[in-house]
Amino acid sequence: MSLAPPLRAPRILLAEDDPDMRALLAGSLRRRGYVVCEADSGSSLLSRLFADHAAGADLPDLVVSDVRMPGGSGLSALRSLRDRAWATPMVLITAFGDRDLHREAMDLGARVLDKPFDLDDLHRLVASALSP
Repeated sequence: MSLAPPLRAPRILLAEDDPDMRALLAGSLRRRGYVVCEADSGSSLLSRLFADHAAGADLPDLVVSDVRMPGGSGLSALRSLRDRAWATPMVLITAFGDRDLHREAMDLGARVLDKPFDLDDLHRLVASALSP
């Protein structure tokens, strides 16, 4: 009888500039079994991705990012990734979601979750974004 190799837990890169919100979201996602790496700005999100890629490290299966952050917004990070033909799924979270933001994010293949939101809504959106 052969044993199947264990499944790798999905990796999520979480970018949120508010430390309390980042801790809340990261803890909630970790309790759901995800491996969570954290960034505190749009620039650190991109730096981490590009450094991991250059080093041959495992890239995240999903990026969850706040929209308004110092060092570049989550939307500008999304544009930058798509300009480089990276198809990594992305969920944007924002307290300032308007129709234009939602449309642009959807056109770039991302999903948007408006703050305030229930953590169960985030979990459903994350699971959906990670589904083949």
